[in-house]
Amino acid sequence: MRFAFLLIPQFSMMAFAAAIEPLRAANRLAGQTLYQWDLVSPDGAPVAASNGITVAVDLPLAKLRAADVLLVCMGLDPLQCQSNRPLRNRLRWLAARGVRIGGISTAPFLLAEAGLLDRRRCTVHWECAEHFRRRYPGIRLVDELFVIDDRVCTCSGGTAAMDMMLDFIQRHTSAEFAASVAEQFIHPRIRDHGDPQRMALRARYPGASARLLHIIERMHSGAQDGAPSLATIAAGSGLSLRHMERLFRLELEVLPRTFYLKLRLDRGRALLTTTAASIFEVAIETGFKSASHFSHAYKRMFGVAPREERWGARRSGTAPGDAPAALAAALREGPHG
Repeated sequence: MRFAFLLIPQFSMMAFAAAIEPLRAANRLAGQTLYQWDLVSPDGAPVAASNGITVAVDLPLAKLRAADVLLVCMGLDPLQCQSNRPLRNRLRWLAARGVRIGGISTAPFLLAEAGLLDRRRCTVHWECAEHFRRRYPGIRLVDELFVIDDRVCTCSGGTAAMDMMLDFIQRHTSAEFAASVAEQFIHPRIRDHGDPQRMALRARYPGASARLLHIIERMHSGAQDGAPSLATIAAGSGLSLRHMERLFRLELEVLPRTFYLKLRLDRGRALLTTTAASIFEVAIETGFKSASHFSHAYKRMFGVAPREERWGARRSGTAPGDAPAALAAALREGPHG
């Protein structure tokens, strides 16, 4: 099998390494070349990853002719290439000629813009999931590590790229051989595509009882759904506010209002840096009565105002939701434009 990795500036080095290294290890264990690969970039120039390391490539995308699978590797800015019509056209051209196209981390945004995810299931990094749902309401987004849907595959990024590649290797060779490759990376279990992206609540709060975990689950859901009041959450859990406060004090040594406020503000930070929602819209979605109320709580929690947070993220290339002016047209244009 021949792979090609399309590296977009500021791509995730972790996800790229997790995708390419299993192929190298498979060749080494097999004692022969099972997999070959080319590194490509949009223009053939070396590409800097988000960690600053520059990677040389073999050729520009326009000269890529032979590949079984092309994996697009991107970083934290899902709107980075949305206005690049030649890039979208080239991906469609390759797909029409039988190349399986894949997107890692935020690259599913680019695949969606190219029309390659129409009527398909897909996944994306959890941090950008809300942005994806808003921009492409007609595409079925699932919370999975990776999705292989016929000739298109998507991966949430990070170490999930290794699990996707191990799945490829398992399909191409055998489960036993794929397990041997996984062991080379001290990867004791090849995760299934349907495994969740985020850590389970019990692992995040090991000292919490089942009752408290149930409340925390409701708080996490609430932080993404208009932020119901603590009284509503307590009543829905069959507790009084006072009883809920005792549970938090005893098991986590924190007040429930402080815990819930942090969840809501974390949610606000994600919306600020991964969507184009206004500060007022973010405030309302996270349960604040006004933008000023949200901004005051935000600055007190994080030491920076929401507007400064968004501007700083944009300048560092990590705010996909606050697109530069050059991409504003792509935002208005919508998918496939």
